[in-house]
Amino acid sequence: MNTKSILTQNAHTLPFWRQPVSLLALMVFGMHMGFATWGALLNNFVHERANFDGSDLGWLQSVREIPGFFAVAVIVVLWFMREQILAVVSLVMLGAAVAVTAWFPTFGGLLITTFISSLGFHYYETVKQSLELQWIPKDRAPQTLGWLLAIGSAGSLIAYGGVAISWKYFGWDYNNLYLVSGSITVLIAVFCFLAYPRFHGPTIQNSTLILRKRYWLFYALQFMAGARRQIFIVFAAFMMVERFGFQVHQVTVLFLINYLANMIFGPIIGKVIYKFGERNALVFEYFGLIVIFAAYGGIYIFEWSVVFAAVLYVLDHLFFGLSIAQKTYFQKIADPADISSTAAVAFTINHIGAVVLPALLGYIWLYSPAYVFVVASGIAAISLILSLCIPRIPSINNETIFSKIKA
Repeated sequence: MNTKSILTQNAHTLPFWRQPVSLLALMVFGMHMGFATWGALLNNFVHERANFDGSDLGWLQSVREIPGFFAVAVIVVLWFMREQILAVVSLVMLGAAVAVTAWFPTFGGLLITTFISSLGFHYYETVKQSLELQWIPKDRAPQTLGWLLAIGSAGSLIAYGGVAISWKYFGWDYNNLYLVSGSITVLIAVFCFLAYPRFHGPTIQNSTLILRKRYWLFYALQFMAGARRQIFIVFAAFMMVERFGFQVHQVTVLFLINYLANMIFGPIIGKVIYKFGERNALVFEYFGLIVIFAAYGGIYIFEWSVVFAAVLYVLDHLFFGLSIAQKTYFQKIADPADISSTAAVAFTINHIGAVVLPALLGYIWLYSPAYVFVVASGIAAISLILSLCIPRIPSINNETIFSKIKA
């Protein structure tokens, strides 16, 4: 076990594979391996084995988001555990819960395994965001985050490819797929714990709950992003199964296309954000989402084809990459000592809507799926207005377009 501690500024003396960015990349890869398998199989698994309807799925997703809602508790955990270690422990929890998912094909069983895997996922994502912003220099953040997006997509791509091939050609069942993928995630986490030194940034992080007025726009963007994400994760994928009768291998192929696109465009997205700025990137994202969600609703109203729905789904997923701009926006306006605490607070804010919306919209889905996507278009429109409040060159004391007016 490697317990050596080293400053991130001095990490360039290490071999490249043992540097902080390489550790981030490996953890991202491992997380996506486990989570992608869970997501690829979920809609078919709950439909075929647990007889879920839209309401049941909504409740399952709401329970999945509870740990995200309480991500602020990470601050307390970090009193006793370093962020890097917490990231590894969280990956172990995620992988272990995914591995045993098929052993509990009931509503209650799935709530338990989903909650445990979600606890690992959300705590990992919270500290990962913090570590990224602490370890990656501002001038390289958009490009590096774009590459990490591509690496995570590669992990998902491998997972989805393995699911599709193993299901269709080798006859693997849900248990085999969940067990193998979850175990790989656990093994990657153990390797990260044993092979890497303990990195720490140049700034000591605040260890108390912090809410700063000047971060209000970042908080608002996080809140809306959480609501938008859940509608995509829960209902866009379920639409492909319920509306068009997609089987496991068909859903997986669709996910494969999604992550292949992210592998290709992830680094490009990072360069675009670096060149055109966070404001323009987010304006483009949310304008596109208004159109996409409106078109989702049109599928139910005008009975548009499955091919059109699949194209929308891929475009929707591709727009996720532009959310990197929210991270780099915060990195530019934040006090370096606030990053860890604010990452936890922001993740909780991100999940306020995520906890409430799936269950609520699940009932609306039973009445009219099109109305769910009308709500989504409204959320994207509000996000568009908020993104217009970002200054063209954000910085400390220039957090919003109103900052200079106040000054």
